[in-house]
Amino acid sequence: MKAVTTSPPPTPPAVDVVLPCLDEAAALPWVLARIPAGWRAIVVDNGSTDGSAEIARALGATVVREERRGFGAACHAGLLAATADVVCFCDCDASLDPGLLAPFVEEVRACEADLVLGRRRPQGRGSWPAHARAGNLALSLLLRRRTGLTLRDLGPLRAARRAPLVALGLTDRRSGYPLEMVVRAADAGWRVTEHDVPYLPRSGASKVTGTWRGTWQAVRDMSRVLRDTPPGGTR
Repeated sequence: MKAVTTSPPPTPPAVDVVLPCLDEAAALPWVLARIPAGWRAIVVDNGSTDGSAEIARALGATVVREERRGFGAACHAGLLAATADVVCFCDCDASLDPGLLAPFVEEVRACEADLVLGRRRPQGRGSWPAHARAGNLALSLLLRRRTGLTLRDLGPLRAARRAPLVALGLTDRRSGYPLEMVVRAADAGWRVTEHDVPYLPRSGASKVTGTWRGTWQAVRDMSRVLRDTPPGGTR
């Protein structure tokens, strides 16, 4: 009787990094080259027309398609596609180095924090427009009043355990998603920390903070999250 051989199950990724993507063909090679070894990049294509999905796939990333437009929609699709115990988030525009997430992950694994955020520190002119910094500061103050957290940024570079993050039940699918994550985490009693990270001039034009209109839309979305999520996390 011929022996039957079976292949061992694939090794799960040590960490999944969710990268929401909309027309980031120029930035993808730089970003994906900085994903730490053993980690998996999940590029969530949110309607790109510049070949971003094909480039990401060719560079070894897992590509997820999210038809519904919106930063939150892309982030959440990536979260649901993740399988690793720890999930990270990073912008896909080369403004942030995903390699900087390594100490964030270790902090989560060591149970020293439940959610770790990167506080963006601009490097060079144009990396963070004044109107975007002003909007971020205003939201940070509102967040402190609402939750007691003394965060100085609501940046997209972050790490947390996947299962508890899914259990938060995040519902925003626009620019309010990052803030809703922090608010619901605070309501759930999570330990939230932040660390300085260099913030580089992004590749290409920003879809949000690069314009007054985009910044206003983001601030409006996040303000709605603070208004519609009362203490306790219920609506």
